Amino acid sequence: MSRSFPFTNRRRNASLRASCVGLGFAILLSVFSSATCWAYTPEDPVVQKMVDRGVAYLETTKPRGHGEQILAAYAHLKCMHDPDVPMVKKGIEEAVKFANHSKSVSDHERTYIIGVAVLLLAEADPNVYRDELEKLQKMLFKIQQPGGGFGYPGGATGDISQTQYAMLAIWTLDRNGIPLDYGKVVKTILFLLRVQDVTGTWPYQAKDPGPGKPLIPQAKTTYSMGLAGGSSLLIAGDALRLWGDTDSDDDPGIPGLPTAIKLYKEDTNKSRRKTANVSQKPIKNSIAFLGRYTQSKPYKRSAGKDWYYYIIYTLERYESFVEIAYGLPKDKSPAWYNKGVEELRKYQNEKGGWSDISHTTPTGSTSFALLFLIRSTQKAIFSIGAGAMGGGLGFPKDTTNLKVDGTQIKGQSADVSVVEMLKALEEDGGSDVEGKSIPDDLQLDPDPKVRRAQIDRFERLVRGSRSYQARRIAAKLLGKSDEMRVVPALIYALGDPDTPTRRFARDGLRFISRKFDGMGEMPDRPSDVDDAEAMGQWNQEMSEIQDKWRRWYRSVDPTYVFLDYDL
Repeated sequence: MSRSFPFTNRRRNASLRASCVGLGFAILLSVFSSATCWAYTPEDPVVQKMVDRGVAYLETTKPRGHGEQILAAYAHLKCMHDPDVPMVKKGIEEAVKFANHSKSVSDHERTYIIGVAVLLLAEADPNVYRDELEKLQKMLFKIQQPGGGFGYPGGATGDISQTQYAMLAIWTLDRNGIPLDYGKVVKTILFLLRVQDVTGTWPYQAKDPGPGKPLIPQAKTTYSMGLAGGSSLLIAGDALRLWGDTDSDDDPGIPGLPTAIKLYKEDTNKSRRKTANVSQKPIKNSIAFLGRYTQSKPYKRSAGKDWYYYIIYTLERYESFVEIAYGLPKDKSPAWYNKGVEELRKYQNEKGGWSDISHTTPTGSTSFALLFLIRSTQKAIFSIGAGAMGGGLGFPKDTTNLKVDGTQIKGQSADVSVVEMLKALEEDGGSDVEGKSIPDDLQLDPDPKVRRAQIDRFERLVRGSRSYQARRIAAKLLGKSDEMRVVPALIYALGDPDTPTRRFARDGLRFISRKFDGMGEMPDRPSDVDDAEAMGQWNQEMSEIQDKWRRWYRSVDPTYVFLDYDL
């Protein structure tokens, strides 16, 4: 771990950090691989409650520095998919500022911040922030060491932790169509193969024996750096498509689309990638070597400071890329994940965050814990790669061109795309389709009869869908319809348990009514839904706001009867 890793409590001696990095990992491979009686998934109510509480806690923390601000924003956005939250907006601002003025940060933190900045901006909108992503790509390759690794400026060794974040950024850039020099990716792969320790793991600071030389004993090898090194290899291999077309799985991995449908997306880097000359065999041999090491070294988390939260996020990344490298089916409830959920339940504090003894700050620890719980890497692999919007946010940005044609989505007019979107939402429940991926110019059908039918279907979704993502999209499109008839459905949606759905409903009501100040500011829903007193107060305040909107609507249409409410 870098001695100035940006999510730590304070700078410490490099040798102490290196010795502590490994204190949290063996249990995650040895114990997590054993059978457990739990069967959690990211959609499990227990996990969702942990995530909700963790997100609420994250909003109360004060990130330290650029990197932590960006990391926290990324974790929040991955969990809630709401770019309008103040801390997410602040993180995006920091990432944009960093991309344009990176000299304002320490050279020792730069690689980490490039990594998380790429993740955040690609998640927020890879089209809007394409210029910044291209600048970050150039910045990353500029600081790559001659041997292929990444590390401290002028250093004689490669930092495996920094290299991991560099490769994660490169993979994200590749999947979002940013032009890359794949020869530099091959250089990193060859570097990682050369610096693997003779025991099978990797060190914190790697000494390169040089091309064609046998492996040498490395200093201060750890479990966590083993996963960092292994993850880096697997990520780089996927960027080069060594594992084949990982978009062509039987499950398309496109959130919110029927399982028989795939999204066509042109691979703009295909010709550049052909210049890379490396096979998958040495990488898989290296991963097998790592596996023998981890199985022989059982671990139990110590009572002292460790890197547990950094480690579990690395674990989730490693296991997710193992799935695609070896053609394994997506497993939403593996034993290591179940064990991790149980441990995180134990460590989660009364306020909803993770602030126990760790070298990472409460903000960093909570961010890493949340990214583990939602299986953030698995979602990104099977959504960005399949052509969805960056970071797994569902439909691509240009949904005006969506049209189902056999097993592909092809271009058609906006009114047809609404039909296809409704079909997808109603057939699969829209479990992961993200409302922010709906373009501003998407319009309902101009034919009055067809338009009424579309609105009826969206009203049913906003009132009755079990998928919060489907309700978000329905609320957003109803609000954009500018039709008075949808007001009752939007009033109903003000009481939705999902925050973005409530905000879309609020904005739609303000737009349709032209009452841009609304009926008062909506209170935040308590993160602890078991707090009966807080939930009762929230329900009362929301009911009062809904009452105001109902009375306003009755002043416009005195004959209307609210069947879901007796005025």
